[in-house]
Amino acid sequence: MYVNAESIERYEGSRMIRIIIKKSNRGYSLIEMVVVIIIIGILATVVLKSMSRATDVSRTEETKKEMELLANAITGDPELVSGGTRSDYGYVGDIGALPPNWDALIANPGYATWAGPYIKDEFAIGAGDTEFKSDGWGVPYSNPVSVSFSSTGGGFTITRRIANSSGDLFANSVSVVITDLDYSSPGAIYKDSVRFLITFPSGAGSYLTKIGTPGADGFCRIDSIPIGNHIFRTVYIPDNDTLFRRINVNPDQDIFLNLNYYSDVW
Repeated sequence: MYVNAESIERYEGSRMIRIIIKKSNRGYSLIEMVVVIIIIGILATVVLKSMSRATDVSRTEETKKEMELLANAITGDPELVSGGTRSDYGYVGDIGALPPNWDALIANPGYATWAGPYIKDEFAIGAGDTEFKSDGWGVPYSNPVSVSFSSTGGGFTITRRIANSSGDLFANSVSVVITDLDYSSPGAIYKDSVRFLITFPSGAGSYLTKIGTPGADGFCRIDSIPIGNHIFRTVYIPDNDTLFRRINVNPDQDIFLNLNYYSDVW
């Protein structure tokens, strides 16, 4: 501590009085300054870590929400219903295959059955939709060429599965039992008089039709059907009489149809 002093002299009658005034020039010592700097550093570190954690949480939630939108763009939103049945099967429902890359969700890769865009980037600025291809940290998602895709931008992996297996998307089946008006089966004689046809996207930009023939008991099963809203036809060959209906094929599903002809044909 450093102390300066000054005095004031004055007379009271015949006596002189000296008043001494002390001035303190006390400053901060080096140790005190170091302690203050350390405390400020600790507080700053705590604040920065808290901000970093809050930012990571925000980016994680943003990424999960975006991944949910991407999954719906690929295989459709199951919550979209029209007339009591699911109406949206996304890219897979229109093409019959997984997209080769994220760009295929917003730009037609050359397929006649493509009906996109399947996703809208609400945050894109300028030339086009690009932000949806990267996670909250700006790191690109893995390509959607399998039943799951991932984000790794946060230093950890977030995985979004769109199905348990590729079979859930592309190896579904339709089972049919057909009888006539009095519930008679076609039998061995008439089983060849009926054909079942289901038409769906081929996976290469066109349509594919699979044909099934019932057994004597009227039962038929058609396999390897992708998810989607497809046309199913029942053809009675002698009269060339065709019944049309739409069927909704959902992931990992075996659809069962019980059909009756309107007359006693067998």
